[in-house]
Amino acid sequence: MTFTSGFGARRRAGIALVGTMALGLTACGGSSSGEGAGKDGVVTITVNDMPPKTQPLDRKIFEADVKAFEKANPKIDIDPREGQMDPKTFAAKLAGGQLEDVYYVYFTDPAGLIERRQGADITPYMKDIPYLDKIRPEFLDVFKGKDGKVYGLPNGQYSLGLVYNRDLFRKAGLDPDKPPTTWDEVRVAAKKISALGDGTVGYAEYSKNNQGGWHLTSWIYSMGGDVAVKDGDRWKSALDSDAARNALRMLHDMRWTDDSMGSRQLLEIPDVQKMMGAGKLGMYMAGPDNVPTIVKQFERQYKEYGVGALPGQATLGGGNGFMFHPEATPEKIKAGLKWLQFKYLNPDRTEFNDKRVVSDDVPVGLPLDRLYTDDVQAEVDAVHAKYANVPTENFKPFTERNGSLEQKVEPPNAQQIYTVLDGVMQSVLTKKDADIDQLLKDASKKVDALLATVK
Repeated sequence: MTFTSGFGARRRAGIALVGTMALGLTACGGSSSGEGAGKDGVVTITVNDMPPKTQPLDRKIFEADVKAFEKANPKIDIDPREGQMDPKTFAAKLAGGQLEDVYYVYFTDPAGLIERRQGADITPYMKDIPYLDKIRPEFLDVFKGKDGKVYGLPNGQYSLGLVYNRDLFRKAGLDPDKPPTTWDEVRVAAKKISALGDGTVGYAEYSKNNQGGWHLTSWIYSMGGDVAVKDGDRWKSALDSDAARNALRMLHDMRWTDDSMGSRQLLEIPDVQKMMGAGKLGMYMAGPDNVPTIVKQFERQYKEYGVGALPGQATLGGGNGFMFHPEATPEKIKAGLKWLQFKYLNPDRTEFNDKRVVSDDVPVGLPLDRLYTDDVQAEVDAVHAKYANVPTENFKPFTERNGSLEQKVEPPNAQQIYTVLDGVMQSVLTKKDADIDQLLKDASKKVDALLATVK
């Protein structure tokens, strides 16, 4: 799921610290990947993900990294292009010989690309990548095919949590250092916050433009359920479950019994962020990257907000990474892997990256892109803490518990499924007498139809 104000917009300045910069999806020209090394053994590779000129700081950093990499690797030339992989134009770019040698993908893309043989097998070239064994295996698995081979590498990761207003917690008699860890606790806290009056809402939820379905999926995961499960070689709906019923019942009761979600519904990301920025919202489900958006857009302060891990057993997570042109030569693949490790997967550059942005109003110290196993992640966190310009203690509830949650990815055909689940979320939040069992049965049939095309 990608929204410019949400987790799809956080991974800039080379260190995954900015949550307010939009990702461009401009299709750019490229070159065929059929060639190996050129004259004097120099390998030229096209790569995307270069920030547009409208993001001058990010652009400057990217260009500086290209120069530094080329200086360290004189036999490799980087030909950078703006934008990332756009599913709507991908096939045409590939067919037209314009797909970059190294191209950006979201975690929802690799399975289909691998199935259609639209990415190169990089398995033989991975043995010399530093820190490869320190990347959390569940994120590497996203880029593995059914054949067990590897077709790409992750470079960004997100997990949904609970963003909350610390001031409202205090006013409601709640401990801002101990946000809820169960949905029952969320319900109690939301009721106390909404009791403050003056238009204050305890908990808000998205419910349109596929955002409701996206969040309902995370609710179901947190309750121990699934939206889709694999049965042999086929996928099928898992919506008709106790987990889904419990999630919807909780939402229904918070909305109608407790009146802690306010009367205004059919909300989406900008609506909820505006409520939080106005100091009228206690909590909502989101990643830590939402906090810089609120602070910047509504002239707030970081000390006003906290982030906790998502209540329950699991959270919806995802992220992004890079794959390679299916016709990329071994020389180009090896060069591309060196570039990815240098630019995106290099814990040794954490301090350098933090130092060069901390004076440019870039938030340092937010718990974002936690790609590594505990030992390396702890070292990275320690460096971020050294240069932090945000109150890192406000995010400890997230960092201390998030790692113990199961990190589950989006279901196949996620966007189409989210459209179906939008309707379920909307019914529960706008109709007091909504029939939850029937809603789930109807949605399950529709999801089964959508999953029938998934291999």
